[in-house]
Amino acid sequence: MTKRSVTVDAAVRMLLSLTFAGLLAAGPARAVELPANDYPTVDRADYVFACMQVNGESRETLFKCSCSIDKIAELLPYKDYEEAETIMSIALKGGEKVAPLRYEKVQEKVKRLKKAQVEAELRCF
Repeated sequence: MTKRSVTVDAAVRMLLSLTFAGLLAAGPARAVELPANDYPTVDRADYVFACMQVNGESRETLFKCSCSIDKIAELLPYKDYEEAETIMSIALKGGEKVAPLRYEKVQEKVKRLKKAQVEAELRCF
């Protein structure tokens, strides 16, 4: 081993030890916090499946529909999404039991979901 290779080897070891010491001094690594993902996977998949039925079954549409439910999830808590979906499902059936769904408070939940859907469509399609 030549004197030069020993010097380079020593320099590399010193650099590595200084880097390691710097990392220890900086403290523990912290994970990046992600937004809460409170939409169950099955509901996200159901949304994407229905979206693709309406907009076409291509890979591009898969990406757009996935983007859409992600944006809705950013804008609307799952509880509100679930309530609005339930209201709209019951309203489709019609009949006497639908009358309470016409109350302004109930309709506001549906309006919030539709507004989130429009926003998602603007961003993703």
